[in-house]
Amino acid sequence: MSPSTKTTKTTKVSSQDAAGHSTNDNTGLFFILPAVVWILLFTIFPLLYAVFTSFWSFRFGQRNQFIWFDNYQRLFTDQNIRWALFITILFVIITVGVQMLLGFGLALFFNREIKGKNIFRALMTLPLFATPVAVGYLGITLYYESNGPINLFITSLGGTGRPWLSNPTWAPIAVMLIDIWQWTPFVFLVSLAGLQGLPQDLYEAAEVDGGSGWTLFRHITLPLMAPTLWLILLLRVVEAFKVFDIPTSLTLGGPGRATEVYSLFTYRTALRFFDHGYAAVQGFLLLVIVMVIVTLLYGRIRALYEMPR
Repeated sequence: MSPSTKTTKTTKVSSQDAAGHSTNDNTGLFFILPAVVWILLFTIFPLLYAVFTSFWSFRFGQRNQFIWFDNYQRLFTDQNIRWALFITILFVIITVGVQMLLGFGLALFFNREIKGKNIFRALMTLPLFATPVAVGYLGITLYYESNGPINLFITSLGGTGRPWLSNPTWAPIAVMLIDIWQWTPFVFLVSLAGLQGLPQDLYEAAEVDGGSGWTLFRHITLPLMAPTLWLILLLRVVEAFKVFDIPTSLTLGGPGRATEVYSLFTYRTALRFFDHGYAAVQGFLLLVIVMVIVTLLYGRIRALYEMPR
């Protein structure tokens, strides 16, 4: 066989391989098509439609009017939205802060050899399987002021029961406690997984050099766990800003507006007062706030991963 014949056959095989790759690429596009359609229908289109709606006085049963940036201007003069933002930010700071401290502390505790620790770990995950709405309705029973379990427990210790759901001071605390109870296990599980993945040879070398428990935690555990903890913080902050189920089912935003978080306020604007244009603007404000926070936290996480070990 001449060299020219071999070259021709090789070229044909290459062309067939190229055609085969082309077929595989088209098959891959076919499989990702449902995801693309889903994103276009349920993400891109609602976003663009919300932008369009935000420039209109869009109310059901009334004539729609193009009002330019009037809905955006209302954000700076609406006292109710300022209160909703204040309640939400306060909720995020307190609940996420307590969840991070409590969850990481429990992970440190159960990362040791303790009798029956597997049972306790399993029990710690149970709140995660509860539906937030169901947890909120359960809280109505727990916080019942006359004969509720919590007030009965307090009075048995010699204290006095609290008006958990009827007092503007105690109602936000009641909502926060329920959220802390449900989401602390998430911080616990992820932190425990991170702790169990730390290299043990570093601890052994430090113990040989005479390092104490606090020294090991400060100079080994905390620096190595920092990226994981920042990632947990990012996930919890984003989720906490969207809180809706527990305040709605437990207090309906009351008493008054004491527990009216931002998502509940936007829900009422759109589906109670049917002011869809203003509700769309409120959604964009929350989107901007969360995007800024995510950008800052993500930058911190990326910097930690890029630091030399």
